[in-house]
Amino acid sequence: MAARSSWKGYLKLSLVSCAVALYPANTTAERIRFNNLNRETGNRLKQQMVDAETGDVVEREDRVKGFEVSKGHYVEVEDDEIDDLAIESSHTIDIERFVPSDELDPVYLDGSHYLAPDDKVAEEAFAVIREAMAQENMVGIGRLVLARRERIVVLQPRGKGMLLTSLRYKYEVRDAAPIFDGIEDVDVPEDMLDLATHIISRKKGHFDPEDYEDRYEKALVEMLRAKGQGKPVRAPEKAPRPSNVVNLMDALKRSIEAEKGGGKGKGGDHEDETPRRRPAAKSRSAAKGSSAKRAPAESASAAKGGRKAAPKRAARG
Repeated sequence: MAARSSWKGYLKLSLVSCAVALYPANTTAERIRFNNLNRETGNRLKQQMVDAETGDVVEREDRVKGFEVSKGHYVEVEDDEIDDLAIESSHTIDIERFVPSDELDPVYLDGSHYLAPDDKVAEEAFAVIREAMAQENMVGIGRLVLARRERIVVLQPRGKGMLLTSLRYKYEVRDAAPIFDGIEDVDVPEDMLDLATHIISRKKGHFDPEDYEDRYEKALVEMLRAKGQGKPVRAPEKAPRPSNVVNLMDALKRSIEAEKGGGKGKGGDHEDETPRRRPAAKSRSAAKGSSAKRAPAESASAAKGGRKAAPKRAARG
């Protein structure tokens, strides 16, 4: 079946524009879905909107949106009044700025779509914009109305098309400081750090979506198949619930032994070896001493003379 676009409009870069179409990059169509049934009759149930005061069912044509301005008092808004709030991004993606991709804080990323030219005439201009971004290793920032809300979007080359990802506004992202500020600085002993990094090195590999199975969906399928055939349903064995480690050094050593027994991790390319022990007297703070070694990606951008993106500063508080 041919892909169906969810939005059509124009991609604009200065005075260059081309017709484009937007397609959802994600789908949940293959997930198992349940219907609500009447336990006594087995019939499907349907949802209805009911007046909170009278209890009467309200039909679709009698429903209207309302914004509560004070307790029990609403400003009513019709759908066509919202539709009349036409702004340029309702039909045009105007690329306002180009930024290095590593300046995008992942906490701001939202849903993704594929963007493609909508006709043959648009293909040349679309390709010019796409290839220019790829050559400069930049992503484009623009605006687009999705589901009646204007969203910030980021565009990046992807094959013959582009990937469009909507971004959350600053007010939609919580400040991490109140959550992280209470975490104490911890002096991490070098020998423990060596053991932990050795475990990580043995588990190194490459990301491949094919390696990850939806185990919950698989369990649902097996349960439904058994019930459909009138067979007893076997509940999966529950894994023991983990708890805080009492002896961290012992747990790290036993983890390495377990890794040796299990062989190399998927995608791993490191030999089975015991990590070299450094002098146990040395220690460093996970919060301070390691910052130079594990600096975030944005520091590299700052070193080149570029300023950090505002979203990153906001996300870190």
